[in-house]
Amino acid sequence: MVQRWLPEPFIFAVLLTFVAAILAMPICHQTPIEVIEHWGGGVWGLLSFAMQMALVLVSGSALAAAPPVKKGIRALASLPKTPAAAIAIVTAVSAIACWLNWGFGLIVGVIFAKEIARKVQGVDYRLLIASAYSGFVVWHAGLSGSIPLTMATPGDSLAKATNGVLTSPVPVTQTILDPHNIIMVLLIIVAITVVNTLMHPKKDVFVVDPALLNEETTAPAAPAEKTPAQRMEYSHVIAWMISLLGLSYLFIHLFIRHSGFDLGAVIMLFLFLGLILHGTPLAYVRAFGASARGAAGIILQFPFYAGIMGIITGVGASGVCLGTVLSDACISASTPTTYPLLTFLCAAILNMFVPSGGGHWAIQAPIMFSAGQTLNVDPGLTGIAIAWGDAWTNLIQPFWALPALAIAKLDARDIMGFCLIDLLVTGIIISAGLVIWAL
Repeated sequence: MVQRWLPEPFIFAVLLTFVAAILAMPICHQTPIEVIEHWGGGVWGLLSFAMQMALVLVSGSALAAAPPVKKGIRALASLPKTPAAAIAIVTAVSAIACWLNWGFGLIVGVIFAKEIARKVQGVDYRLLIASAYSGFVVWHAGLSGSIPLTMATPGDSLAKATNGVLTSPVPVTQTILDPHNIIMVLLIIVAITVVNTLMHPKKDVFVVDPALLNEETTAPAAPAEKTPAQRMEYSHVIAWMISLLGLSYLFIHLFIRHSGFDLGAVIMLFLFLGLILHGTPLAYVRAFGASARGAAGIILQFPFYAGIMGIITGVGASGVCLGTVLSDACISASTPTTYPLLTFLCAAILNMFVPSGGGHWAIQAPIMFSAGQTLNVDPGLTGIAIAWGDAWTNLIQPFWALPALAIAKLDARDIMGFCLIDLLVTGIIISAGLVIWAL
């Protein structure tokens, strides 16, 4: 079904643009001109984030191409001996890595899966990459979850974003590290590991084209006699000096200033470790250039999703936006027990149009926390319900799969059929977990 009906991710983004625009006019009583202005005004709203995503893809791929890293990945990829074991270890490793840090896990999981495809005969390559991506479902309930971390950060912006409901931070012990959340994460990791393994076809296995696994970079051979410029290009000293500068800043940022290990820190780690491990500036430039070819989908599609976000959050003369209407609809049918579940489902629907944790926070925080306070729902539970909703439908939203697909050299339709099954299984676990948490 997915192979037949799911279009290329860019077409999917265009179709979502039309759906959002058509819904905004009658539901929010906005004119076509207002909708067009909201869309055009939002197009450039994700430029900074798009650059971060492109860099995490390219720098992560370049790091994986470094000879010492390739050697280590190959050693780990030699552990599974059967297709079932390959699927299981890729799923578990990816999920754990994504829980620790989503940017790190998203890239490392797919690189690991690609290396396993070279080692294990008879493993379905599409399912292998889908398994690596499926681990991404736990990211927002993990240590790099943007909404729980925002809730735990003191400052006036927290009260402003929640309409004065949260005047003091909500510690991560009430969100990410709450026992209910930890149990949900563990159950999901076990469930998708088992389900992905069971989905491996008994026949008609998708055997990867060897061309997809070919290495695209080779270390440049140094000329026998170097010019002054070439001596700098092949200088290990220059590579180490600039890398030491970057890693020193990262150490200060993390361990002295106690700032979070955010996406910027992941990129810096990838950048400077990659430069060190490639050995010379020229080797790293070539590896980086080869990796940059995979970033085309991100560069093209992010402006369109930013435009969709502009439509969803745009307020016209009527005084309401589409995101607010959707959130209000969930609230109107809620009780204290069902509120977290409906908040989760509302966030899941919204995520199809606004696949961004920051976008969810801007749209839902002012509404959901106020309603949660009225219903006497713990704010930590409200926040984690939004976070789970944001992460859940990423399984069928091609937006976040773009970096993984670029590395794997597959289309979204190759993996989304498997991810749809994971969506159903994880949805049951999350829904049940939120209801039990609310009791």
